[in-house]
Amino acid sequence: MSEDLYLELLDNLFDGVYYVDRNRVITFWNKASERLTGYGKDEVLGKACSDNILKHIDSHGRELCVQGCPLHATMADGKMREALLYLHHKDGHRVPVHIRVSPLMDEQGNVIGGIEVFSDGTQSLQTLQELEHLKNEIFIDPLLKIGNRRYAEMIFQTRLYELNAFNVPCGVVFLDVDNFKEINDTFGHLIGDRVLLMVSRSIASALRGTDTLIRWGGDEMLIFLPNVTPAGLKTIAERIRVFVEKSFLMVGDQKITVTVSVGATLLDKEDTLESITQRTDSLLYQSKQSGKNQITVG
Repeated sequence: MSEDLYLELLDNLFDGVYYVDRNRVITFWNKASERLTGYGKDEVLGKACSDNILKHIDSHGRELCVQGCPLHATMADGKMREALLYLHHKDGHRVPVHIRVSPLMDEQGNVIGGIEVFSDGTQSLQTLQELEHLKNEIFIDPLLKIGNRRYAEMIFQTRLYELNAFNVPCGVVFLDVDNFKEINDTFGHLIGDRVLLMVSRSIASALRGTDTLIRWGGDEMLIFLPNVTPAGLKTIAERIRVFVEKSFLMVGDQKITVTVSVGATLLDKEDTLESITQRTDSLLYQSKQSGKNQITVG
């Protein structure tokens, strides 16, 4: 097989594929890589993978380009590796990907580079499946394409019934974007909308398949976490905070980052949607008073 035909086949694979040289500079970037990351070939070739492009993080928010990069480790010891990580999309949000890395070697067996193959690790959220099934736009936020307040009422009644009938616990998280008005005032509402999309998609990546993400209004979001323990509620709330903190949006040469303040608690059997949102909003306010970019679990 000729090299040109081989590269054409790689270019048309469903999985993303890219090569790096021994300095981790990208030398090949296929079409699926463009689709999964939002970055075109002309934007990445000749750049290091850590140059505001992929910026992989793990489930704890650790930036692997700084420490623990699987590709770097494979190029160092010649061993293949696999992992579930979260890359940085051009639109700012985090995308879960399953990666497989292998070394590239010359005829003498010397490592001269590396190859990473990655596929979309997103699990379709139950929320989106239900919204698709309903086929009814009255339940969908038109900007973020997640549930709206009407949908929140439906989900709340379901989770409350599960709690009362079967003692299935449910965590509730309420959050908003810190200093979001400054983003709109500085960059305009179109960029503000892109920031909200970045935040909501990063949050979705931090959730489990059974969790439900709601746009409550403006930059406020409400999340229902069924069948969660108090420790699990704290873990997921912290993961949400870290994933948003580690996301960023490039507008020209300007890097825009935001944080969220979070309030979280468990649903009570006597709760109404109003009472649970008031309680979590009060916890969110404590996070604001503590310096923002915080979680408060009560």
